[in-house]
Amino acid sequence: MNDIRRSILWVVLGLSLVLIWDKWQVHHGQQPTFFPLSVDPAAAPVAAPAAQPLPQAAPAPGVAAVGLPTPIAVAGPLAATPVGAPTPALLQHEISTDVLQLIFNSEGGSLIGARLPHHAQAVGTRRGEVDTPLTLLTQTAQNTYVAQTGLIGGNFPTHKTPMTLVPGNSTLADGQNELQVRFESPEIDGVQLVKTYTLRRGSYVIDVRHEVHNRSGAPVSPQLYLQLVRDGSQLESDTPFYATFTGPAVYTEAQKYQKIYFADIRDSSATFEKVTSDGFVAMVQHYFASAWLLADGVARENFARQVAPNLYAVGTISALPAIAPGQSHSMQSRLFVGPQYETLLETIAPGMVLLKDYGWLTILAKPLYWLLEKIHGFVGNWGWAIVLLVVLIKAAFYWLNASAYRSMAKMKKVNPRIMEMRERLKENPQQMQQEMMKMYREEKVNPLGGCFPILIQIPVFIALYWVLLSSVEMRNAPWMGWITDLSTPDPFFVLPLVMTVTTVIQTALNPLPPDPLQAKLMWMMPLIFSVMFFFFPAGLVLYWITNNLLTIAQQAYINNKMGVPLKITNPFELFKK
Repeated sequence: MNDIRRSILWVVLGLSLVLIWDKWQVHHGQQPTFFPLSVDPAAAPVAAPAAQPLPQAAPAPGVAAVGLPTPIAVAGPLAATPVGAPTPALLQHEISTDVLQLIFNSEGGSLIGARLPHHAQAVGTRRGEVDTPLTLLTQTAQNTYVAQTGLIGGNFPTHKTPMTLVPGNSTLADGQNELQVRFESPEIDGVQLVKTYTLRRGSYVIDVRHEVHNRSGAPVSPQLYLQLVRDGSQLESDTPFYATFTGPAVYTEAQKYQKIYFADIRDSSATFEKVTSDGFVAMVQHYFASAWLLADGVARENFARQVAPNLYAVGTISALPAIAPGQSHSMQSRLFVGPQYETLLETIAPGMVLLKDYGWLTILAKPLYWLLEKIHGFVGNWGWAIVLLVVLIKAAFYWLNASAYRSMAKMKKVNPRIMEMRERLKENPQQMQQEMMKMYREEKVNPLGGCFPILIQIPVFIALYWVLLSSVEMRNAPWMGWITDLSTPDPFFVLPLVMTVTTVIQTALNPLPPDPLQAKLMWMMPLIFSVMFFFFPAGLVLYWITNNLLTIAQQAYINNKMGVPLKITNPFELFKK
């Protein structure tokens, strides 16, 4: 087997490793990296019908085996309220802080709307020009994404019980650091539930206290449930060329971060740790998330269910101690609703930072993000921070790359002799192989020397790919000129075109296979690969262009130093032949 075939095989091996990794992702229940699975018809955004009761769950320690209440329905008649509860008109209440604009429903005191005023709804909007805040939680005829709580285990107030808002401020005033929103249920068989939401300035974490007052004549043992309900429709930002995860997630100290796909919930194949005393449950999408958190040490049971066509719930249940007549009990919880800022998530709870999912390359991605953030702190522009980060990475791998490029330069230098030898000895493959190996020894050429250094760097650049794809900082972050959002494709396709040109130049600097068919393949592969970048976010294309330019500069320098002429092959002549 000659040197060119070996080089081709190494290229194929590199691509195969990427594809195998992609299939490994799918095998472990994750979406493919470049070509996400087609959307299930059931996941199309439709108005959800009235939800059916959820099936019973296996009880956690101290949690009775009872059915959960029906999550809120988008369409259809209002569900009946528990026996003994009045039925006042349902109202919506808007509450605002500096970072959250919330909508509460008097039905259950549920959170049915959340807008983020520091994040624009439309991509391509410059930072500081937020006209319409991004909507995260919502309840409309097309989409549902709400946070609900209530009591089960008896005839108790649930998220379907009409509740009364205690009068108070609806906006966090200047100089005020805390705002409380208090909902009180009517007494149902002598049991009252009071929910108090505490919002703080600059915080996406809401403290939620549930107080249960027993004014009946007998002890009660309710269970508190916290759940997030969301439809299964795709995000508008999803493309056929790269996928991000949307769906429920559960974190426990024992099993760590466990993503749950809507399809697995539908076919009852979802696996996650159900009985635990730590962690959180969450609903995740690209750049943003919500999560319910209880204190560590509180026994709970996690669940994930389909509650209606295209409507899913993830949540947790925890048993309260027996409450004697005339006594009360309260339980603290927290609700996170906001962006996946890594530095923010790290301060909330263990494991929360995993909501920003880097996959199996987290060990490489986290230090890359840390370095990217530090660079941004100096330059103040995420686009230039990407450029400088790639420069630092290329500098770190300079000597490794130099070894690869020297090997390629040697191969290119002897390439004319190899082509002459192939033509002269084409009738005697064995002699050709022997003379070729002799030439390699005399010229100290290693045909594989250019492959290993590049293969070693592949995980680093895949990790950087995930850093740029997952970081909410890229969303609506401008670089310069027409690039107003690094998280969306270049609107004029300038960067993808530059990317294609640099890829062609880089290909021209490499040794060209003497076999015409192999040579054509070597030219076609980078061109086909470049097509995908027309649909990739501008930040990803920018990092790849920077990498290409630095590679071209280093490779051209080494070629010149070794006396290898910079000869650009005309691909049109090649294909004409």
